[in-house]
Amino acid sequence: MTTPTFPSRLPNVGTTIFTVMSALAAEHKAVNLGQGFPDFACDPALVDAVTRAMQTGHNQYPPMVGVPALREAVASKIETLHVRRYCPNSEITITAGATQAILTAILACVQPGDEVIVLEPCYDSYVPNIELAGGVVVRVPLTPGSFRPDFARISAAITPRTRLIIANTPHNPSATVWTAEDMRALEELLAPTGILLISDEVYEHMVFDGAEHQSAARFPGLADRAFIVSSFGKTFHVTGWKIGTVAAPAPLTAEFRKVHQFNVFTVNTPMQYGLADYLGNPAPYLQLPAFYQAKRDLFRQGLEGSRLRLLPSTGSYFQCVDISAVSDLGEADFCQWLTREIGVAAIPLSAFYGDGFDQRVVRFCFAKKDETLREALTRLRRL
Repeated sequence: MTTPTFPSRLPNVGTTIFTVMSALAAEHKAVNLGQGFPDFACDPALVDAVTRAMQTGHNQYPPMVGVPALREAVASKIETLHVRRYCPNSEITITAGATQAILTAILACVQPGDEVIVLEPCYDSYVPNIELAGGVVVRVPLTPGSFRPDFARISAAITPRTRLIIANTPHNPSATVWTAEDMRALEELLAPTGILLISDEVYEHMVFDGAEHQSAARFPGLADRAFIVSSFGKTFHVTGWKIGTVAAPAPLTAEFRKVHQFNVFTVNTPMQYGLADYLGNPAPYLQLPAFYQAKRDLFRQGLEGSRLRLLPSTGSYFQCVDISAVSDLGEADFCQWLTREIGVAAIPLSAFYGDGFDQRVVRFCFAKKDETLREALTRLRRL
């Protein structure tokens, strides 16, 4: 018997770089600073909250849009931090992680032939999501070296067919943060258009050196057209739970939920109740910038004096370095060599560009135990 074949919906997609590098790290017993997940536990109080929810009997389907107490907690948090009030009933949706949220938003608003602007380097799910919706990907590079948005190039990329732009701050992979001036420039650029915005803000609580996260919720001209995406997995060190949120004006949310109910329907019930309870104390997310800044500083100080040139890390839990003084290899080959020979896994920035643009920069993740980071630093200082 022969298995039938069919045309691939994603003919250019293979195994992700994160899977490849994590497997290589495991094979060579390398310290895995490639894939972006913590190697430390979450707050036991959060586990206790979820356990109580299970023991209380919250183990059946929740409402399709999310547990009311969690939607209210999310709305209150956004209002406290960013002033704008979202209605928990009609403007907040709980999702199975941020990746599902982004796919659902794209499927809800992108018609075949619509153009979607992505700013490269960009997270690897954006482009396949657009292609699954039948959209046309329009790639606009962030400024090489600084990774700042180039609004002249973004403006030049806009056409009558542009439906959506995806912005990400704090930014993965470059670890840069958009300023209020950047957000206002985007707001001004989009003002005369009907272009929608996905604002990927999963690292919203990882902004360093006293700076503030500039959410799209703070800018009326952006908030009125935006799906704002966040992630409890990133914020509370529970990436495996896959719980995210989307805040959007009621008309956008109504369309979003039409898709959400048929590709996920509902999200893990006891974890929603546990998170709603845990959000009653704002300290864990308010203290997160200092927590990750200390890890960033430990990692950066450990690399001072090495031949790896540190790029700024103003947000997220990533650190990018220029490898030009260490090796003549391209980024991808260098990461393979680094994993095999030095015992530390990293991710090439070229993996975040459609054309594989290689600027001799690789990304490390410092969301690790201090002892993990120190072991990685010991190995990296051999370079």
